Amino acid sequence: MTDLDKPNPTLKQLRRSSEKTSGENEDREEMGMDRGGSVHVKFVHREWWMGIVQRCLQKGGTGSGGWDADGKGPSVWDTFTHQGGERVFKNQTGDVACGSYTLWEEDLKCIKQLGLTHYRFSLSWSRLLPDGTTGFINQKGVAYYNKIIDDLIANGITPIVTLYHFDLPQSLEDQGGWLSEAIIDSFDKYAQFCFRTFGDRVKQWLTINEPSLLAVFAYDSGIFPPGVPRMGTGGYQAAHNLIKAHARSWHSYDSFFRKEQKGMVSIALFAGWLEPADPNSLADQEATQRAMAFHLDFFAKPIFIDGDYPEVVKSRVAAMSKRQGYPSSRLPEFTEEEKKMIKGTADFFAVQYYTSRIVKYKENKDGALGLLQDAEVEFFPDPSWECVDWVYIVPWGIRKLLKHIRDTYNNPAIYITENGFPQGDPMSLEDTQRWKYFRQTLQELFKAIQLDKVNLKMYCVWSLLDNFEWTQGYNSRFGLFHVDFEDPARPRVPYGSAKEYAKVIRNNGLEGHL
Repeated sequence: MTDLDKPNPTLKQLRRSSEKTSGENEDREEMGMDRGGSVHVKFVHREWWMGIVQRCLQKGGTGSGGWDADGKGPSVWDTFTHQGGERVFKNQTGDVACGSYTLWEEDLKCIKQLGLTHYRFSLSWSRLLPDGTTGFINQKGVAYYNKIIDDLIANGITPIVTLYHFDLPQSLEDQGGWLSEAIIDSFDKYAQFCFRTFGDRVKQWLTINEPSLLAVFAYDSGIFPPGVPRMGTGGYQAAHNLIKAHARSWHSYDSFFRKEQKGMVSIALFAGWLEPADPNSLADQEATQRAMAFHLDFFAKPIFIDGDYPEVVKSRVAAMSKRQGYPSSRLPEFTEEEKKMIKGTADFFAVQYYTSRIVKYKENKDGALGLLQDAEVEFFPDPSWECVDWVYIVPWGIRKLLKHIRDTYNNPAIYITENGFPQGDPMSLEDTQRWKYFRQTLQELFKAIQLDKVNLKMYCVWSLLDNFEWTQGYNSRFGLFHVDFEDPARPRVPYGSAKEYAKVIRNNGLEGHL
């Protein structure tokens, strides 16, 4: 019997046994999963990678148990959560979270139990460069990440590293953050430092995680740090600088590191699938197209196609800005030189899917400021869809999204760098309903690969461990391993879905009928 084969204890038993060290668990490299008698559906007849993601808040950053340890500087999320004000669920912080800064060996055991081929994690900018600049390099931070990377490779697991996952060093935010054009140079220098320090072993890089959500939540609505709403202006300015920072760092890799290191660089784009509320309504059809343009294509078109925003985005924001009395469009423009610099700056298409929405045309009669108001759309779920927390369960949406990417972006190699489902309330270690959602999603991926001929290379689950989920705090559990946040030892215990995911990885496919 392996660790993942063992029956799960109840939560009460977990708490009673919390004094036992998690080091007592033996490593298991062979799962010995039974495959007898069922139909085996292979995903691919070529190389196929299955991985998992962990942030915590960033590996070694805020939320990893070492938010101010070993020379790490403060990030915007440290400041934001410590200010209180009910902006985060129950004023929770990421100071300890899943404790990965001190519990990496336990995380590695979980990774090995799953049999992962790839492990994606994010660097903490402020752990490596406490003030955000290369003026002072925190060698303890470098050593921490070197150990993670070396341990993964020693166990046959490929690291995928994200440079930036929402946790800007506070010192850079104090200088304007992503609203300031100076951030482009700061990010490029940070990226070059990481490529130089870790790129001899890291061959798959993501520059920025979900730039669309960061721009809107942090700099438009203000629900993320720095927490200052700038509706209709801040999000566009931040997005403009995020795109240029990504492109600059891609070129730095291409010019200075690619020949020797032979790696790949991309950017992780958040996207849901969108359907018209009334398929027979031309207004709703056009609203859905606009919504996708403002949503995914806003970042993907400049980076993958021609270096510029979708025409419908430019024309809508310009027209609405004029109507509102602005002397020029609230959406900044790229120069011709910048367009050339941005075009083609991704080596694969990294996308993160969780859910889908219905789209309806909604006229902006009052000229209100905001992205949805510029697009003149409203989003809502289909009432028939099951819902867990903010995630509406729409497995077929991921297949339609992959087909959209295939057709719109010249059939690129696609990496799904995040997909997951939160644990419902009441939480259970035997999360059979959640695994049903995963299974349905994997079935749709199989159809996308085999029937639609989508060039899907990788699928990563969010996330390895239960974690601090931004403004939701610990109210939402996405992990394949349960973490008891009330126990100082932060023991890791597999949910049932961890055991099932391990079977899929071991077999490179599903057992049973589609």
